[in-house]
Amino acid sequence: MFVRNLQDVEATEHFVEWGSGTSHRLLTEKDGMGFTVCHTVVRANTVSLLQYRNHLEACYCIAGQGEVEDMDGNVYLIRQGDMYVLDKHDKHYLRGGSDGDLILVSVFNPPLKGTERHNLNDPSGSGY
Repeated sequence: MFVRNLQDVEATEHFVEWGSGTSHRLLTEKDGMGFTVCHTVVRANTVSLLQYRNHLEACYCIAGQGEVEDMDGNVYLIRQGDMYVLDKHDKHYLRGGSDGDLILVSVFNPPLKGTERHNLNDPSGSGY
């Protein structure tokens, strides 16, 4: 058993500025659990085109609000208590809220190494 908190992670390479927010990679591949858990902040008024080509992701909103838009133009408002699931390596736009940050608990399978970073300048969408 172990216990880890956000402040512990901030002092490591597993605290990642990803371009439109931050990610505390609380549980990573080296922990041997078979999945990753992140505390993810999506800054207000940001838009990111993302696609996880090597991972599936589920995100649970714990605070704030924002939007997820799929490539068919379907826009989903995400609020506290909502979960969205990218179960087909879905390319998507992730938007922070207009009045504040979107705060998520993100779970990845297979697990992240913990140091991956987005390239938001990639026109095909950032992903790892």
